[in-house]
Amino acid sequence: MSITRRDALRYAAAASALAGLNAAAAALAPAASAAAPTLIDFAMRQIPAQDIRAAGHSGVINYVSTSRPGSNFGAKPITLPYAKQLTAAGLVIVSNYQYGKPGGTAPSDFTRGFAGGVADARTGWALHTAAGGGKSAPIFFSVDDDIDRQAWNDLALPWFRGINSVIGVQRTGIYAGIRPCQWATADGVIGRSGTPGRVWAWQTRSWSNGQIYPGAVLYQRIIDTASNPGPIVGGIRVDVNDVLAQDCGQWNLHP
Repeated sequence: MSITRRDALRYAAAASALAGLNAAAAALAPAASAAAPTLIDFAMRQIPAQDIRAAGHSGVINYVSTSRPGSNFGAKPITLPYAKQLTAAGLVIVSNYQYGKPGGTAPSDFTRGFAGGVADARTGWALHTAAGGGKSAPIFFSVDDDIDRQAWNDLALPWFRGINSVIGVQRTGIYAGIRPCQWATADGVIGRSGTPGRVWAWQTRSWSNGQIYPGAVLYQRIIDTASNPGPIVGGIRVDVNDVLAQDCGQWNLHP
C-alpha cells in the first residue's frame, strides 16, 4: 500500500512526538503491546525532565488547574519554564484539568453544571496556553468518581456541554472509568484523535472492571494509592499511563 508524502510526514511526526524509550518502535506496534510508551501523571511537585527520561517514560500528563483550598501541589498548574524543560528533553505533554475531588475541599468538578463547565474551560484553557500548550491540543477534564448513567445525564453531561461552549468539542477530552468514556463518545462531547477510531478518552483502570475502551488514547494502568504505591520517579510516587494511540493529544502534534 502506498502512502502520500503528507501521510509520511504525519507518521514521522507522530513517531517523533512519542519521544522516549522505544517510542519510534511503539508508534508502529499494536496498541496493547508491551512496547507501548508510557506517560506519568503526578501532582506533588515538578519532576525533573532527566529523571522522567531515566525512568523510561515518554512524557507527562500535567495539570492545567490550580490546587484545591488547603492544598499546595507543586505540579498544579504546569508552568511555561517547566514545559520548556520537558520539551527540551524530548518529552511530550498532555493537558488535564482537575480542581475538585470527591470528599475534598472543593466539590467534584463535574457536579458544577453548565456554568461550572464554562468557568472550568476558561481557567483550563488560560493555564494551558500560558504554559505553551498547543492551540489545537485537547484538555482532558476529569470525572474522578464511579458515577452511574443518571449522574452522567444530570450532572456530568451539562458540565461537558459548558466546556464545549468555550473550547469546542474537538479540544475537549475526558478522564474517567470506562462507562463515562463511552457515554461521552456517544453523546458527542469529546473530540476525535488523529489516530483512526480513537477519541479523547483517558481511561483509568478504576471503575473499569478490567476492560479497556477500544476508543481510548490513554489508559491509567498504575494508580498510586497508600495501599498500592506507584513507582518512584524523581523522589515521588507517580501514576503510569499506557499510550494507546499515536495521537494521544500531545502538544507537539497540535500546535
